[in-house]
Amino acid sequence: MSVNFGSHRLVVGAHFGMRDWLAQRITAVLMALFTVVVIAHLILSKGPITYILWSGIFASQWMKVLTFTVIVAMLYHVWVGMRNIFMDYVKPYGVRLVLHTFAMVWLVACGGWAIQVLWRL
Repeated sequence: MSVNFGSHRLVVGAHFGMRDWLAQRITAVLMALFTVVVIAHLILSKGPITYILWSGIFASQWMKVLTFTVIVAMLYHVWVGMRNIFMDYVKPYGVRLVLHTFAMVWLVACGGWAIQVLWRL
């Protein structure tokens, strides 16, 4: 339901539209560029792709920071998508709250696990 007041329109809702759309696009571009960087590392490396090669790619500090930045971007990308799906398709408020809480806890746990994996190399 909306109400018109002269040239201003009052729209009810969460008002996430443009910000979410832009966040999804920016994080998607960041993840795509990171994928190109990793594939370039693999293509330009010599020899077979082994654990030593993979750990060598992610061993430098700049690559760990870049990887963690991409992981945070991916977690935010997932959160925005899941939140929008829950808001659009899950009508009972209690169920939506449980799903939001589960998704947040799961994503924070995945972020913590990513920190462990990256800085354990």
